[in-house]
Amino acid sequence: MPTVKQVQITFDCARPERVARFWCEVLGYVVPPPPAGFADWDAFDRSLPPERQGSAFACQDPSGVGPRLFFQRVPEGKAVKNRVHLDVRVGTGLVGEERVAALEAECARLVALGATRVRLLRADGFNESCLLMQDVEGNEFCLD
Repeated sequence: MPTVKQVQITFDCARPERVARFWCEVLGYVVPPPPAGFADWDAFDRSLPPERQGSAFACQDPSGVGPRLFFQRVPEGKAVKNRVHLDVRVGTGLVGEERVAALEAECARLVALGATRVRLLRADGFNESCLLMQDVEGNEFCLD
């Protein structure tokens, strides 16, 4: 039986390039090289039929370890809470106020990129503190 070697996480969104570039900044990801024969992604995009231009964008972990992120334009807006979300692991190994300080520092950086702070969820004896946030199109994610 074959095993899965890679996974891609796909986001439905209104403005794929904007959301992709936000996540590049959050995660230290990069935009992959354009397809062969194109100088850049803008040239590739202009080669598409007008209705497909700007319809998708991607980013990837420069080390090749993390999953590729793919962003596709959809006509409908976000209506309810995500059923899947990303946890951005910035507080691993930290506890108490040291962990909260690391979460708050990363939150401030991401808010400057266009993210929205939702709320801090304090440690409850079972889970450590985390910070609930939204990306530039309102998709929930956690600083963990």
